[in-house]
Amino acid sequence: MDHHFKSGFATLIGRPNVGKSTLMNHLIGQKIAITSSRPQTTRNRIQTVYTSEEGQIVFVDTPGIHKPKNKLGNYMVHIAERALTEVDVILWLVEPTTFIGAGERHIMEQLKKVKTPVILVINKTDKVKKEEVLTFIDAYRKEMDFSEIVPVSALKGDNTDTLISCIMAYLPYGEPFYDEDTVTDQPERQIVAELIREKALRCLEEEIPHGIAVVIESMKFRRKIADIEATIICERESHKGIIIGKKGAMLKKIGSQARTEIEDMLECRVNLQLWVKVRKGWRDSDLYMKNFGYNPKDSE
Repeated sequence: MDHHFKSGFATLIGRPNVGKSTLMNHLIGQKIAITSSRPQTTRNRIQTVYTSEEGQIVFVDTPGIHKPKNKLGNYMVHIAERALTEVDVILWLVEPTTFIGAGERHIMEQLKKVKTPVILVINKTDKVKKEEVLTFIDAYRKEMDFSEIVPVSALKGDNTDTLISCIMAYLPYGEPFYDEDTVTDQPERQIVAELIREKALRCLEEEIPHGIAVVIESMKFRRKIADIEATIICERESHKGIIIGKKGAMLKKIGSQARTEIEDMLECRVNLQLWVKVRKGWRDSDLYMKNFGYNPKDSE
């Protein structure tokens, strides 16, 4: 065993839209998890890797813990809650407020059942006055004993070095799980699908609900060009029309924005072709969920 190098797992949990993916992307210095202002953006368990001279942290980004309304929702919550017992330290992200709502209290009850060290991360401190942060810390400290409480701004990167040090303190000594060049366990196809879904969420705003998925039909490389064919799945014919837009304008906008980020990631030119298909009720279908990358058995 290496007694100079630490290596372990840290999960990020919290209600939807508290900034888990933004924080993880910042800590590893690369965009892997997609972000948007829409809740439940992250659907799968995503692992990314931070490596320094001191040690290696494998971050596990999970879907937001929420009250599920369908099989996809159940899958997401099970993935998130299962992670609590499989890691060395838990990072619980919350908003900077003294109000502790029902959603936070539900998470708190889950955390009180596990023996894993919990670091409370008060995110989005760039949106409040510095002197107010102490009142937020006190509000949560009265409710539960935390191993650490760290205020940060995932967006600005404020105090994230302190957070890394706190995480390292709770990791065991040992060999790294991944080589130092690894940043994620996600296959390229999955990251590409997620980048397309992110752009669809952002471009469509409030026009359609979260009932979309993206499937990569083919991904081929020739010289310095990647040919990618992908399908956006929606649940209703009316949604299909919105996604395509007038004379295909919306679909073109989604494709254009996604192509830019995919080219940055793959470091080559990208020829991206998008289609839209309707699969009614796919979020309550085990078969469709599995086909679209959300295997219900993974959450058991």
